[in-house]
Amino acid sequence: MSHEYTYDISMFRDTFETRFTYLNGFLRNVSRFGSRPALFDPHSGHRWTYRELNAEANRLAHALRADGVGKNDVVMFTLLNSPEFVFCYLAAHKIGAVACPVNYRQGAGEIALVIDDSTPKAFIYDAEFGELSGGALDLCESKPAIKIVVGADDAVPAGQVRYADYVADQPENDPPIDFDPHIYDETTRLYTSGTTNRPKGVPINNINEVLSAHDVMMHFPLGPTDRTMNMTPWFHRGGIHSGGPCPTLYAGGEVVILRDFAPKRCLEYAAKYNISFLIGVPTIIAMLARTQERTPHDLSALRGIVTMGAPFEKSACEKYMKLLTPNIFNGYGTTESFWNTFLRPFDLPDNAGSAGRSCTDDEVRIVKLREDGSHSEPDDLVPHDNVAEGEIIISSPAKSAFCYYNNPEMTEQKFYKGFLYTGDVGTWDENEFVTVRGRKDDMIVSAGENIYPPQIEAVLNDHPKVAESAVIGAPDKLRGEVVAAYVVPSDPSLTVEELKEYCTNSPMLSSYKWPRIYNIVDSLPHTATGKIMHRALRNKA
Repeated sequence: MSHEYTYDISMFRDTFETRFTYLNGFLRNVSRFGSRPALFDPHSGHRWTYRELNAEANRLAHALRADGVGKNDVVMFTLLNSPEFVFCYLAAHKIGAVACPVNYRQGAGEIALVIDDSTPKAFIYDAEFGELSGGALDLCESKPAIKIVVGADDAVPAGQVRYADYVADQPENDPPIDFDPHIYDETTRLYTSGTTNRPKGVPINNINEVLSAHDVMMHFPLGPTDRTMNMTPWFHRGGIHSGGPCPTLYAGGEVVILRDFAPKRCLEYAAKYNISFLIGVPTIIAMLARTQERTPHDLSALRGIVTMGAPFEKSACEKYMKLLTPNIFNGYGTTESFWNTFLRPFDLPDNAGSAGRSCTDDEVRIVKLREDGSHSEPDDLVPHDNVAEGEIIISSPAKSAFCYYNNPEMTEQKFYKGFLYTGDVGTWDENEFVTVRGRKDDMIVSAGENIYPPQIEAVLNDHPKVAESAVIGAPDKLRGEVVAAYVVPSDPSLTVEELKEYCTNSPMLSSYKWPRIYNIVDSLPHTATGKIMHRALRNKA
């Protein structure tokens, strides 16, 4: 398709497409805010200015570059929220590589699948996850050439190197940009659960990173004087992009690292370090509120608490506004497109329970459900009456690449005409406040993690005493849902304890995917074609 313009677009196009990058945004802050704090690690007590943070990222970038890591190569890391996570993220940008943080809550077999899907040149892991990462490296077929261990005090396995040794004596100046940067370059790849054992890689391009940062800067709003602390793991889209390293370092603010979540510690940090924004999921906020009620902390510096993953009930929202801060925000979205609806403080508590209205740059619609499961057209809308249910679809060109990495089948299934078809079922009212009512498929959402039954069922069905199984989500006050397993035994001696031990020891199941409820049953409901009827089980539960 050709276009005619009324002016010469060549310089604008070339400048915009090659210079409007995340790295350039960060480097502007290094230049103008060089002596201001960028990153603080309460665990070690160390604080980095923008100039010092840039130097640390440069050391890793030079080391990786010397080992042949460059444009479009994948740098994968299994790290807690930590300084090294930020160094990896920035270093990848500096050499044109793809930063790929991995969910350390997965099993070794699951991480091995991610390694084989992305074939990283470098694999960096926390010594705390030595057994997990070692297992993944043993199981994967595509062996990373560079293996780096963060926080190792003792000797590391053969063929691996300690992070401190790897970056020792490396230059602190910016490495040369010997590749052609472009705003369409993939800069980050995140993995989200798949309906089968195959994980889904979500490519995030350079302009997605920039505009995700802009989105946060608009909606919080977030600026250079703010300090953020994201209480969720940064390997999530809501971790790295919602007040995590991406937007905060682009805005010129300071990231305060929370290595792992504990409610009392979070409140202590918020008070001691004058945190502007806390970011988490509703289950985390509930724990903060209970702790604050028992042991009050000074939260007067807070400008807001931002939550994602599930809506608030009105009574809970009112409680949090009273105990924590009157400025509560709630976002709804996906790994594929970040957050896409938002409730701001002026929307609450009246609209608690809904997911909010579409974000500034996004279009959110609810389209009719088709019996055959195919996509409705993006303009085939359900009425704005908060009664008629349909599928929630999202168009977010600022924050989505509209595809999965190396997975055309799933891309075709989930993306259509510039929209992500989420699989979430919802309603909307005359003001386009969206309320999520459930799922088209059988996905379980537990404490913000997406869990697909087929993966757990495959593990259960491999047990020698199991004939077949089905997994559904059961309501849980703390997590929203937990995994409940229904198992038909092939051997009557099968016990719940055997099943628990089997799932706990499976390298293919993360701990959050372990069933919390087991039911040994005589039979399962099936359709005429032999498919298990998960909905019927949910209705009986």
